[in-house]
Amino acid sequence: MTIALAEIPVSNLWTQAVTLAVVAVVITAAVYGSVALIVKMDDIGLHLAKVGRTGAGRAFGRGLVLAMPKVLAFLSTLGTAAMLWVGGAIIIHGMEVLGFTAPGHLIEAWAVAAAHAVPQIEGAVEWLVKAALGGVSGLVLGLLLIPLATRVVGPVWEAVVGKKPAIEDHG
Repeated sequence: MTIALAEIPVSNLWTQAVTLAVVAVVITAAVYGSVALIVKMDDIGLHLAKVGRTGAGRAFGRGLVLAMPKVLAFLSTLGTAAMLWVGGAIIIHGMEVLGFTAPGHLIEAWAVAAAHAVPQIEGAVEWLVKAALGGVSGLVLGLLLIPLATRVVGPVWEAVVGKKPAIEDHG
């Protein structure tokens, strides 16, 4: 949404609002459609394995059924890494906005130093180091917050609401 807003030429409020609404609907449909397709892929594979017209089609369906647990496990790991990376980067940026610039400057300095060591791919190395350190920052912050969540927030929630916080079970 931020990228779309930045790309809209300066215009009136209604043009921007309609453009952002269209972008929101398209992005939502694309994201949820992709997730739905991934989630239903094993069902599609099972259907192909049962009623495929050719041996290759049935074999492809069986391959989908067998591959999806590994694909979903990989996506879970990738999604966790992405959440840590983005969360860490957001926290570091927020700290800079609030005036605590030391972590951001340190990460920047390490990324630039690493990038200078490999001038052929300087930009890629700098980005990779920043991304990795953002992920490590998110992981460290998350690990530090676990005791706070389990020993403070959880018991307070239970005392106020009268029951333990709901934890979704997708298994």
